[in-house]
Amino acid sequence: MKLSEIAKILDVKFDGKDVEIVALNSLKAASSLELSYCDGAKHANLLKESKAGVIIVTKDVQNLAPKDSQILVHENPHLAFAILSQKFAKKLIDEDLAFPSVDALATVMSHAYVGLGSVVAKNTIVMAGAFIGENVKVGENCIIYPNAVIYNDTIIGDRCIIHANAVIGSDGFGFAHTKTGEHVKIYHNGNVVLEDDVEIGACSTVDRGVFGSTIIKKGTKIDNLVQIGHNCELGENCLIVSQTGIAGSSTLGRNVVMGGQSGTTGHLKVGDFAQVAARGGVTKNIAGGKAYGGRPAVELKQWLKTQAKIERFFRDK
Repeated sequence: MKLSEIAKILDVKFDGKDVEIVALNSLKAASSLELSYCDGAKHANLLKESKAGVIIVTKDVQNLAPKDSQILVHENPHLAFAILSQKFAKKLIDEDLAFPSVDALATVMSHAYVGLGSVVAKNTIVMAGAFIGENVKVGENCIIYPNAVIYNDTIIGDRCIIHANAVIGSDGFGFAHTKTGEHVKIYHNGNVVLEDDVEIGACSTVDRGVFGSTIIKKGTKIDNLVQIGHNCELGENCLIVSQTGIAGSSTLGRNVVMGGQSGTTGHLKVGDFAQVAARGGVTKNIAGGKAYGGRPAVELKQWLKTQAKIERFFRDK
């Protein structure tokens, strides 16, 4: 889309070079042919270093934009980005893709669906009622159980197990908000990558990235009824127990254990070999190699001591 057309859609002033924009991307990853946005000073460092061809900014940070980037000034860049995300959304059905490729040694049961451009490798079993969307890659020796749903562009490694009613690649919960309270959907154009030996429990969900990938690294096991938000990265050999919720853009190191009903807020890091007890709520970055509990999560020994003091207080009162 031409930049002049984008400016018209957003109803903002534009008097620069009318370049062609091919996609939306993050400040960090955008190229000179892509558009990004910065919604305030908290992302100033990313703004200064961005290679995006066009950046939507607020008036207060417009002078921080790189000299090689054109800018569009908007009072709410996040909302502007949401509006444009629909214009750049991928087609759900691309008739230019080839017919699906199913290896002769794979098994796709009746009433399962494999979309255009998708590949199912040898010795993989896709059971009745499973849905595999377009341009999906499923590796060798996988099992896709009944009624599992795998959205477009998902990449699945070898020896993965997707249990019944799991959903891989759905849109993340992303909305921008107008002054009058309407919620404008942000279309997610990224994907999900499951590396080798990953297992996804029944009725669990892994959201696709806004741009880029949500990544579950090799050997990680996810229980039933777990929610993994968009653009998360889970390291190798993590154990994520039932009813855990991991908010968008969180990064877990290797061998992290998240107990039942635990959770994280978004955009934080959990170190290698950290353990979070059941119902623990992680609200900030935590170091690896330690056990945590409580809400907000603190080191487990500290949390247990606090609980004991509270119990004694009420007992002695």
